[in-house]
Amino acid sequence: MHSRCVFALALAGCGDAGSGATDAATNADAAAPCTPAPGWADAPPLIRGAAQETATVAVDGKIYVLGGFDDALAVLDTVQIFDPEMCVWSAGPALPRAVHHANAAVVNGTIYITGALETLGFTAVGYVWRWTPATESTWTELAPMPAGTERGSAVAGAIGTTIYLAGGLRGDPVALVSAYETSTATWDTSLPSLPAPRDHGCGGVVGDTLFITGGRAGAIASTTGSVLAYTPGGAWETRAPMPTARGGTACGVIDDRIYVVGGEGNDAVASGVFAESEAYVATEDRWEVLADMTVPRHGMGAAATGRALYVPGGATRQGFGAVATHQVFTP
Repeated sequence: MHSRCVFALALAGCGDAGSGATDAATNADAAAPCTPAPGWADAPPLIRGAAQETATVAVDGKIYVLGGFDDALAVLDTVQIFDPEMCVWSAGPALPRAVHHANAAVVNGTIYITGALETLGFTAVGYVWRWTPATESTWTELAPMPAGTERGSAVAGAIGTTIYLAGGLRGDPVALVSAYETSTATWDTSLPSLPAPRDHGCGGVVGDTLFITGGRAGAIASTTGSVLAYTPGGAWETRAPMPTARGGTACGVIDDRIYVVGGEGNDAVASGVFAESEAYVATEDRWEVLADMTVPRHGMGAAATGRALYVPGGATRQGFGAVATHQVFTP
């Protein structure tokens, strides 16, 4: 009989869950559900081991971690899937190529990757891939992004069937904003640019508006706390700034709040990593300060499902330093 697995502070995981196995094998407590406790709690670590600069999305109640770097600086083509209900990780179909800093979004149960970075040279690529976990066993390669718009580390968000990409990295930060209409596989590159180039920010969609929080203008020290909002058909608007300016953060949306956690560029600590967690209340244009991360990290993605924010992977020191740590924040 399997014991019930409850997330709690300092809990190493659910039995042998996520022990670093390299197969898609189930974990020891595969049948045990997980119940997140309020605040920050430990969850089973990534099944494939350390990973940072990943993309992370939620589909049908599961968390998907895409690509990234491992702790040996190898670029990954892995897809790692966490099922909160069963408290177990598994492996999905590999990406067509190994990438990091991928721009990922979900439309009607389908995961789209629209641009990324390749190799340790951080080469910008315009690959467009899609995968519907409920019905497909492999990724489908689509026509690439328009020449000159390839980039990774953009803020990506879906409004209806359209994916919006804001900013990103292509050698240097860019201010470019473009949109991919998934129903017709067409691009619009005529959208209003950001007020200034920005990469390594994060954000999300609330209602019909895309929000960008923080990021930087290239160097780690060039962080910003500015918040921008864009509603299709309009212009970029400035909103209340973040309490803590930082880049390399992770974001997830629950109701009208965008949760922003971690980041790098912190001169106050030796690791250079931020523990801060803050939430932007989009409907009221204000920020809330939350409990600090118990394992501060940067370079990870985050995604929300079941009214909890899942934050797998990342690095515990500025720059490279990937870990398999996985934590969940429950408001």
